[in-house]
Amino acid sequence: MTLAVEKNETTEGNDGAFTVHRVAGHIGAEIGGLDLSKPLDDETVARLRRKLLKYKVLFFRDQHLGHPEQIEFGRRFGELTHAHPHEDAPPSDAPQILTIDPQVYERRYGSARPDSQERQYSYYSGWHTDVTASVNPPAISILRSEVVPEFGGDTTWTNLVAAYEGLSEPLRAFADGLTAVHRFSAGRKFDDNEAYARRINDNLLISEHPVVRVHPETGERALFVNPGFTDHISGVSPVESAKILELFFGHLSSPRYTVRFRWDANSVAVWDNRSTAHLGPQDLGHLDVTRTLHRVTVVGDRPVGPDGFVSQIIAGEEFKTEAHVKVS
Repeated sequence: MTLAVEKNETTEGNDGAFTVHRVAGHIGAEIGGLDLSKPLDDETVARLRRKLLKYKVLFFRDQHLGHPEQIEFGRRFGELTHAHPHEDAPPSDAPQILTIDPQVYERRYGSARPDSQERQYSYYSGWHTDVTASVNPPAISILRSEVVPEFGGDTTWTNLVAAYEGLSEPLRAFADGLTAVHRFSAGRKFDDNEAYARRINDNLLISEHPVVRVHPETGERALFVNPGFTDHISGVSPVESAKILELFFGHLSSPRYTVRFRWDANSVAVWDNRSTAHLGPQDLGHLDVTRTLHRVTVVGDRPVGPDGFVSQIIAGEEFKTEAHVKVS
């Protein structure tokens, strides 16, 4: 069967037109013609939201935003969370901002890789969906670049709806009835004295989610697991869990479902955290370069599975606007 190819779009709003250019086969569109530093009317925001639901991640270039403008833009999509469940020192005038910068990480936690010369350019650079250790992971994430290296440092996103739909029918039916436990740094071993390990243990956040999430706005089903946070499948043996997750992780990270974004300074990415996972930079660890980005996230709801299972708290609290960070 041959599918019709969608053409790129021009969408009219009260602010004038903005353009929509698809950038990959299953996910991603670049939006042109909007200045995100200026207020957007309700109609334009509604149109952007529809494009986000359709394309899963939207990219904007040449956007000159500071913290206040990014926060204001983010609020058009919903109430914003605190910067991060482990962030105790966000900007004093912008507690919603999480800064992603190796120097910030190293000042707080020291070298993430003490036995090597590599630097940590993101809190977690493997495949993950933001903060699924929380019972209500963020609905939407908005990331803007301030300083980027001359080369490298790309981010890749994958479409978890397309990944679910790409499974065979028996596997979809199998996945529909599963749940999984999510926690910070699933599968990663820490030295008990490591500063980041202490921060995680002092602020335990563990939740049980459906393996397949029904999107609350579109009704689409997404394969809602990720290597960064999904610790194990509930109700099966450790060996069985490892094999099931190996299958799902390998499938959702297939290049066919992905889009890779080359950051320029003053770029913005907006993604639906309910239906995507993303991969941080894989090529910068051996380099001493500057990469500074800032993120805000929109408060999410509790995922619901096809069988009606609603995500449950095992440890911690919902991730909302208030900070509940303990520091030892």
